[in-house]
Amino acid sequence: MSGAGAPNLTVDATGLSVAVVAGSWHEEIIDPMLADAVSVIEQAGATAESFRVAGSFELPLAAQAALQGSFDAVVCLGVIIRGGTPHFDYVCTAVTDGLTRVQLDTGKPVGFGVLTTDDEQQALDRSGRPGAPEAKGREAAEAALHLAVQTRSIRAAGGNA
Repeated sequence: MSGAGAPNLTVDATGLSVAVVAGSWHEEIIDPMLADAVSVIEQAGATAESFRVAGSFELPLAAQAALQGSFDAVVCLGVIIRGGTPHFDYVCTAVTDGLTRVQLDTGKPVGFGVLTTDDEQQALDRSGRPGAPEAKGREAAEAALHLAVQTRSIRAAGGNA
C-alpha cells in the first residue's frame, strides 16, 4: 500500500466552506470515502456540503461549479476500476486533467480522491471501510484543507499577483 510515510496534514480550517462531490458508482466503496471526507472537514472546523454526480467523468464540471461559487475548496471522490477496454484510460485521463485544470483556473484547492484501480479489491482496500488499510477520502479532504490554508498564507505573504 502507498499509505506508508503519509504526512500529517491536520490544520485549523475554521471558517472555510468545502464542497464534497462524489460519484455514484460503487456505493460500498464511495460511501465510506464520503463519510470520512465530511468528518475530516468538520473536525478541522470547516463546513462541508455534499453533492452526488453520476460518475467520475462528471467530477470536473461539478468541481468547477463549486469553486466558481462560494466554496473555498472542493474534495472530489470517485471510483474507476479497470475493465477490458481502453475506457478506463480515457476516463482516468479526462478526470485527472479536468480536475487539475479546475484547480489552476480557479486558484482554489481540489482534493483528489479518485481511485483508479486494477480491480475492486484494490478500491475496497483504499475506501476507509472498517478493516481497510487506507482511507483515500480522508486523505483527499486533508490535502484540500491543508492547501486551502497554505494558499491563504502564501497570498497573505505577498504571493498573490
